[in-house]
Amino acid sequence: MIKVGIIGGSGYTGGELIRLLLNHPKVEIDFVYSTTKAGKPISSAHGDLLGQTDLQFSGEVNPGVDVVFLCLGHGNSAQFLKDNDFSEITKIIDLSNDFRLQKDAGFGGRKFVYGLPELNKEKITNANAIANPGCFATAIELALLPLAKAGLLQNEVHINAITGSTGAGIKPSETGHFSWRNNNVSWYKPFTHQHLGEIGESLASFKNEVGQLYFLPNRGNFARGIFATAYTKFGGSQAEAFELYNDFYADALFTHISEMPIHLKQVVNTNNCHIHIHKHDNVLLITSATDNLLKGASGQAVQNMNLMFGFEEREGLKLKGSIY
Repeated sequence: MIKVGIIGGSGYTGGELIRLLLNHPKVEIDFVYSTTKAGKPISSAHGDLLGQTDLQFSGEVNPGVDVVFLCLGHGNSAQFLKDNDFSEITKIIDLSNDFRLQKDAGFGGRKFVYGLPELNKEKITNANAIANPGCFATAIELALLPLAKAGLLQNEVHINAITGSTGAGIKPSETGHFSWRNNNVSWYKPFTHQHLGEIGESLASFKNEVGQLYFLPNRGNFARGIFATAYTKFGGSQAEAFELYNDFYADALFTHISEMPIHLKQVVNTNNCHIHIHKHDNVLLITSATDNLLKGASGQAVQNMNLMFGFEEREGLKLKGSIY
């Protein structure tokens, strides 16, 4: 058993992380830190955990836990680590964007490894600090990495992806409000989304040329999940594309290639990414679907923890989607 600490456990990613770890056979949650809910039951913020745990939010941090998860808003993780010292043996998994880019990966004597297991599994296994990928970044990188490795992304890549309202976080906002989201769809941050930086670095890691990425993110009128489509010029056949993707993900336990068109409900409430490939004339269309709170956040964080501590990679993540 390892002892786990969670910083910022009252939000969506924190709640999903608590849910997963409560059912993980190799984990004991030592504390869930919150500045606003200290002393209150976990279920006061996460009603789905009523009767599942007697844990309360803590106003104190145990610096000697085996691993600490940072579920803080973007820009807050680095400051928290400056203000709070953890032991040298404590591993850190950060779910914000503070350490994802190479220029930000070195911090406090630690080197944060980009935590996409399908790309950096060996590095994650030997790491003491992980920068968990962004939700859009995960879906898009998994859609494009096989082409990047094969040197087949020299041309423009056009990406359109839609995410559920939980992607905006738990704090109320005008575009996250039910009355605004219901029966509504809109785009935001066209071609400038913050995840483009980490996507670009991941695709460039194979040292092959990568064409311009044009990414249009959309807000959906559903709670959770990401459905992404990307297309680019491709000279091979559809069968060759399937072979390329199946070979790349042959050892990936959570990324699966489907010969049938995919839809979002297949992956919601799972740590899976489903990918489908369609060839039209000289264009290859790649579709990927993930749960933004699981494979795009808390589930992938647990997957990284399993790799770091030598647990079976699927431990605590054997989840089935609710397709009906």
